[in-house]
Formats: sequence, C-alpha cells, structure tokens
Amino acid sequence: MDFTLNDEQRALQDTVRRFATAELPEIAHRVEDDDEPPGPEVLRRFADLGLLGVNLPAEYGGGGLSHFDAVLVLEEIAKISNAVAFPIFESSFGPSLAVAHFAPEEMRKRLLPKVCAGEMIIAVAMSEPNAGTALTDLTARAAVSGDTVTINGTKRWCSGAGHADAYVVYCRMSEAPGAKGIGAVLIEKGRDGFTFGKREHHLGFRGVSSADMFFDNVQVPAANVIVPAGGFRQLMEAFDLERCGNATMALAQAAGALEDAVDYVQERQQFGKPIIDFQAVQLKLAEMAMRVEASRLLVHRAAVNAENGLPNIFESSVAKCFANEMAREVTGHAVQLMGGYGYSKDGPMERRMRDAWGWGIAGGTIDIQKINIASAMAGRRFDQRK
Repeated sequence: MDFTLNDEQRALQDTVRRFATAELPEIAHRVEDDDEPPGPEVLRRFADLGLLGVNLPAEYGGGGLSHFDAVLVLEEIAKISNAVAFPIFESSFGPSLAVAHFAPEEMRKRLLPKVCAGEMIIAVAMSEPNAGTALTDLTARAAVSGDTVTINGTKRWCSGAGHADAYVVYCRMSEAPGAKGIGAVLIEKGRDGFTFGKREHHLGFRGVSSADMFFDNVQVPAANVIVPAGGFRQLMEAFDLERCGNATMALAQAAGALEDAVDYVQERQQFGKPIIDFQAVQLKLAEMAMRVEASRLLVHRAAVNAENGLPNIFESSVAKCFANEMAREVTGHAVQLMGGYGYSKDGPMERRMRDAWGWGIAGGTIDIQKINIASAMAGRRFDQRK
C-alpha cells in the first residue's frame, strides 16, 4: 500500500493543474455570471488534452487510464469551477460509465467516441416529481414493441437537462413491481414528443442546466435500450462510481478553498502583522487541512479499489458522505477567514460554498448515504416503507 503518486500520476496532476490555473478562471467567471454551461470551444479544448473520458477504454476514444487517474484530473479542474468541470465529471463518472459497462457494443461504439471527442454530452435522468430517494417508485414507462420503444412520463432534477445531447433515462419497462421492472433507455434530444420545462436556477451549480423533462409517446429504436427490465441493480452499481465523482467534485471545492485561504491569510495584515500569525487562524487552517486530507484519502481508496470493476457501495458512500459534509464546513470556514473578500462575488470563494451545498443533495443525499453505509455494515437492506 503506497500513498504517494507515481511519476506518471504526478506529471498528469501537474499538467492539468497548470492548464486549469492558466486557462479556466476567466471562463469560470463568465459561466458563473451568465449561468450558462461552458461552450463547445471548452469541450474541444478538453478533448484535445485528453481530459474527457479519462478512464474510458482507448478502443472507444477514451484515455484508457484508471479511475484514480480520472479523480486526479477532475479534482484539479473542479478546484477552478464546478460548472466548467461538469463535462469531465459526466464523461468519466456519470452516465458514460453506465454506457461503457452495460450498453450493447453497438451503442458503445456509436456514443463513447463522440463523448471523448467533445462532440456529445450525455446526462442521466433518474428522479421524478414523486421519485427521488425512493427511486423504485418511478413511473416513467418505456414500452418495447418489436424494434421500437415508446416512452411516456416526466423527469425532474436532471443536471444537464436541455443542454445535453442525449439522456440515460431510467424507466419502468415491465409490469414487475419495484426494482424488477426498471431498466434504462437512451433518448436523444430532438426526438418527437421530447420537451423540456422552464430552465431552473439554483443557489449554486450555476452553469449546470436543469429543467423538467417530458416524454409524450417518444419513440426510439430498440437498439437504444441500455439495460432491460430487471437491470436496476446494474444501473445502481454504475452509480456507485458516480459517487466517487460526486465526492471528488465536493472535495475540489474544499481543496480549492483551502489553497486560496492559505494564500490570503499570509498576505492579509491586521494589527501590523499577517493574520496567519494569530493562533486562532493557525488552528482553523489545521482543522480544514485535516478534513480535506481525510476526504481525499477516502475518495482515493474508493477509486483505487474499483479498478477491477466498480466500487462497493460502502466505500463509495463513505467517501461521498464525508466529502459532502466536509466541503460545506471547509468552504464556510474559508469564507469566514477571508471576510469581505470571501463573501464578495468578485472572487470564487462564495461560489465554492454555494456549490459545496449542492453536492450533498445531488447523486443521493447525505442521509441516504448514511443509510447505505449502515446497510453495508449490517449486511442487509432496510425497507424505508415499513
């Protein structure tokens, strides 16, 4: 067990960090002000640098690197901006992984090279107005008849809705109750009967589009079925890896906040000396650093242990839950340490704090992660309906 990066990993991390700090801050500021996703030129730049699909197989245009390498890349980009990093998150830890692991080979060859080339964005649509944490209560239906699948229903809280080119849509695909009837279908934007509601605007996650999605007799080829009815467990296994990406995005908000706070307190002077010379500031920085380092180790463990497949629910849930709570705390302390400069929208600190709160909701709430952890410890599932 070695906790140090090898030469290739250090070089990768350093290269991405230099790129991110040199080229992304101005883009991040524009995305934040406009509340619009980064443009296609950013995706092309990511693709040119090999930052999309870092851990997807090379045969599909991916980087062929490890999940751990993808974590290193994602953290450095997300330190600059949650929204600018979102395409990297989606290509390495989001719905692209479900396609890479479970979709038919024809679909993998059709979609993944476009994702890695920055020509396509795929989002995932899971939640519904009455099915979020209770995901097996979803009611959107996909009826297969011959070579055609017809989809009806509504989806809500889809990050990327309206902006992404295609969606991995969780649907009820048989009359079997609960999880047994659920599968997933790929639905491209522009299909007849597929429409979006009003664009939503949130406390954080500016630059990450979200809207209700409506399916009114939307038809797609049967070849668009990613996982048939009964594949819910497979879909959630892929979601365990999404938790590693979620945890990394939260970690990055805290890590970036800590780095900026350390720089600030060494420059800011009060009572004739830098404020880092005050013991209270030293203690706060140490507490923040301990939490960031602990979170990073938990994320790295989950990612490294997933190299032979997908992470287990215990490790991914522990990493996500701890990172989500830690990021809220650390970014809050960073704003306090920087005072008015931390609270000002002219800098990135207050944005990091707002974005940090979002990750404890997205991808499964903090409390549901704790239930997952207890379930894994006890070796059984808890029925919340009883």
